[in-house]
Amino acid sequence: MQLNKHANGLLSIYFTAGYPTLDSTVTIAKALEEAGADFLEIGFPYSDPVADGPTIQHSSEEALKNGMTLHVLFEQLKDLRKHVSIPVFLMGYVNPVIRFGVENFCKACKEVGVNGTIIPDLPMYEYEELYQHIFEENGISNIFLVTPQTSEERIRKIDKLSTSFIYLLSSNATTGTNLEVKDQAESYFKRIKDMDLDSPFIIGFGISDQATFRKATAYANGAIVGTAFVKLLSQEDYLKKIPEFIQKLR
Repeated sequence: MQLNKHANGLLSIYFTAGYPTLDSTVTIAKALEEAGADFLEIGFPYSDPVADGPTIQHSSEEALKNGMTLHVLFEQLKDLRKHVSIPVFLMGYVNPVIRFGVENFCKACKEVGVNGTIIPDLPMYEYEELYQHIFEENGISNIFLVTPQTSEERIRKIDKLSTSFIYLLSSNATTGTNLEVKDQAESYFKRIKDMDLDSPFIIGFGISDQATFRKATAYANGAIVGTAFVKLLSQEDYLKKIPEFIQKLR
């Protein structure tokens, strides 16, 4: 599912399936769409989330304690498209996908109306050699990540493989660190923008408020907010607070 290359200011929200309660996933997704999110990233929890900061690690731990698995998640998402019309991507680590079965995973995504996946630790060569045809047969986009160290050659290859958008990491840090657009980061964002890629790109990691959202979207088509929103979910009456949270980001 290709995002519009010419879109500006797109807002994506990440949250962990099964957190804060096992059955809160679709309710949160519906509330986010109603509040104005442009697309969603629903994380499926894993016991060793090495790329995540403490907030999202904690949400994964709690979700697993609550009983969240890929089987449970797909069961919950059966009615997703009765409540949510914006694009939805599943994000997580490759181990649970392999255990579930890549073909079963892609078929399940298609059946419930998930548009694509973000699996940061799935190597690109492995995707190309083993799984690309399965994703494509089911119409599921696989999102690739770019970091400040990614070579232009690799970025060009990612651009050709991408069928939705490219996930541009603001830094090599874990999630939850604040985005500081200094000279080095600005140069990195500008370098990607000047490559005039065919795919839109979205900046993630460190987007937490209106200032960082605007910094990111000055260079990219949109930005992803994760840790700041997951923190909100630990509060009482979090559903009532979602509209104000989204409004403050804009």
